[in-house]
Amino acid sequence: MNDIISIKDIDLAKKKVFIRCDFNVPQDDFLNITDDRRIRSAIPTIRYCLDNGCSVILASHLGRPKEISSKYSLEPVGKRLSRLLDKEIIMVRDVIGEDAKSRAKDLKLGEILLLENLRFEKGETKNDENLAKELASMAQIYINDAFGVCHRAHASVEAITQFFDEKHKGAGFLLQKEINFASNLIKHPARPFVAVVGGSKVSGKLQALTNLLSKVDKLIIGGGMAFTFLKAQGYDIGNSLLEEELLEEASKILTKGKNLGVKIYLPVDVVAAPACSQDAPMKFVPAQEIPNGWMGLDIGPASVRLFKEVISDAQTIWWNGPMGVFEIDKFSKGSIKMSHYISEGHATSVVGGGDTADVVARAGDADEMTFISTGGGASLELIEGKELPGVKALRSKVNE
Repeated sequence: MNDIISIKDIDLAKKKVFIRCDFNVPQDDFLNITDDRRIRSAIPTIRYCLDNGCSVILASHLGRPKEISSKYSLEPVGKRLSRLLDKEIIMVRDVIGEDAKSRAKDLKLGEILLLENLRFEKGETKNDENLAKELASMAQIYINDAFGVCHRAHASVEAITQFFDEKHKGAGFLLQKEINFASNLIKHPARPFVAVVGGSKVSGKLQALTNLLSKVDKLIIGGGMAFTFLKAQGYDIGNSLLEEELLEEASKILTKGKNLGVKIYLPVDVVAAPACSQDAPMKFVPAQEIPNGWMGLDIGPASVRLFKEVISDAQTIWWNGPMGVFEIDKFSKGSIKMSHYISEGHATSVVGGGDTADVVARAGDADEMTFISTGGGASLELIEGKELPGVKALRSKVNE
């Protein structure tokens, strides 16, 4: 793991540094930032550059804009960052246009510039070399601190790295922390090691489940994906979410678990409703008794108690994916309770980012977790044992 070039290995003194951050933060309807964890996570790397007398150019994407619109502007991010650092942030109106170019060129030591949303440039998601070259031309040093996008080969994540040699590119503190955490978790977990996996789809987590089976002692499956497993066991699941084409895979995972001596737990009861809405009638039913035309939308109270027992002796817990449709209050209880139980125990608790991090924040348990990843998809791919394109580009060639 240590062959990743660290920001600490680079001579930064008084240089112009381009930092790819992940400021893709959730906002409400008024564009107020509802959770600034990702912005706060970038601060150690930014401060380190400032302490070395650098001038800093920050770049990030926000959301998935189809066109340029103020709704996707990084302006609120700039304001929040300015407040957290107690320092002026120079906002520009474009990414590689006139404004950005001239401001970057005139940037003085100790100043911070924030480019507009990278995805306003079509080339960003296409890993476009020309865009990467334009971005690279703004600075002498490139630092990637955006773990949340490292699994994407994008212009500011991968293509840009070929314009910097090994003495001029590296990983920021957050990125290093994320990678070390995930690799230690998989290589040397304190046991019993319990994986709690949820979310709507098996398809997105199939590879992770398969990879985890040989490493964990117990596996808890909740969320929408549990119904494909229940159906594979022959249960009638009503109108619950089902991935028909993965029934065989689900059976294979259950059998493989048995053969490896891994205990696999599925919900024993669910919160069922005829429709997925706050005002739908609901009832608790055993997993075998979901009424026709109804769907399971959260784990029920008996499952919550069962899962609590399962994790009670855990030394390491990896949690990725909510237990139900947590965005609707009525169906958030299972996820919130799991969050409480995971955070209250003595285990090392590692939370995969994305929705799971939102659940933990909503439950008020963020401070009690050992580690909350800033990237859902990226943390999942690390657990699957994949090499992330953004990280691969920062490995030193000496050891290869």
